[in-house]
Amino acid sequence: MTMDKSRSAMAAMAVMTLGATGASVLLYSALPAQIPIHWDIHGRPDGWGDRSWAAFALPAAMASILLLGAVLPRLRRSGAALGPFLETFHYVLMVTVGLMAFLHSMALTTALHPEWDLARPLMSGILLALALIGNVLGKVRRNPYVGVRTPWSLSSDAVWVPTHRLAAHLLFGVGIVGSVVVWLGIPPAVCLGALLVAALIPAAYSWFLYEKMESV
Repeated sequence: MTMDKSRSAMAAMAVMTLGATGASVLLYSALPAQIPIHWDIHGRPDGWGDRSWAAFALPAAMASILLLGAVLPRLRRSGAALGPFLETFHYVLMVTVGLMAFLHSMALTTALHPEWDLARPLMSGILLALALIGNVLGKVRRNPYVGVRTPWSLSSDAVWVPTHRLAAHLLFGVGIVGSVVVWLGIPPAVCLGALLVAALIPAAYSWFLYEKMESV
């Protein structure tokens, strides 16, 4: 069952990567010379790149993650580390590729329609993707590739497991709530700030647990 779900995730990543690449190829002649590649905390483009490479940067990154998902589990050391949660590992990669596909669509849309205000859909999509990752973060086992990888969480399962349970609740909660309230008038910057806090708390918690164990 795990292998079937992993294969499905890999197939989904391949489809999204091909779709993003195809969109760039089809729209290339209509794209302006400069394409947005970065947004500020308010969801407004503040960085631009030449379309000769910017139109394909995210599809290339998606292809790299797809390759990573295929290669890492086959390597002896990494395969042993990922084996206990391989299905979750591929799910996280799939959501990450999906987020990149979404960002790519936002970049192309902004390039073609600079007059459109896409700050709220952009932030809402990012928050929703992070909520989907948070939903399974508690299933991630100690490894050097995905998760809250602090020196303290990597030191022991006794630190890793509760750290990731907390991270899962925070990321899912902030992601879901933020993806909704951003449409109700809450500034995207506030939602981003809440997300950053939710990301920092588990890192600090891993340090707290480690110090508590060491003091015993």
